[in-house]
Amino acid sequence: MNRSTIDKVLSTIGLLMTAVLLIAAAALFFTQNFIHTQVTQQLEPQKIVFPAADSEAINALSAVDKEAVSKYAGQQVVTGAQANVFANNYIAAHIKTIGAGKSYSELSAASMADPTNTKLAGQVNTIFKGETLRGMLLNAYAFDTMSVVALFAAYGAAIAGFIMLLLSLLGFSHSQKAVAKKKPATKKRK
Repeated sequence: MNRSTIDKVLSTIGLLMTAVLLIAAAALFFTQNFIHTQVTQQLEPQKIVFPAADSEAINALSAVDKEAVSKYAGQQVVTGAQANVFANNYIAAHIKTIGAGKSYSELSAASMADPTNTKLAGQVNTIFKGETLRGMLLNAYAFDTMSVVALFAAYGAAIAGFIMLLLSLLGFSHSQKAVAKKKPATKKRK
């Protein structure tokens, strides 16, 4: 097989790879948009709002939690990043104080052992609701993180597709030059 044919075959394969990469990029851009939109649409109706910056709820937090929560003070939770902070730096911090650091499972077992203790039953109920909301918010955060990964993968596939297109076009151009070089020079007759 001559050089021109090899260039044409490789360039054609490159064009096929370009199509695959650009289709993958489009699918990944769609996926990112779909996931991110779904997260926002799931969070908005819940109307979860961070407390105001000067509120007692924020001032009661540890320095680390207070710093994280203050960043979003007064805002509604509508993104994965906000959901993560609300779950891990606000809800989790308050759950620790309600149950004196005990988990839902530990408090529930204690409540079942002492069914007449209404204060303990109330703590179990509150912690159960808090952990449930926390779990839902962390799921929103996880999905929104997947949308960010899909976005970076989409950019990578698009860039790779355009590079492959450029290389394929250069390959076709080179195949024409190889054909021109292959033609024997004609001698002038006297």
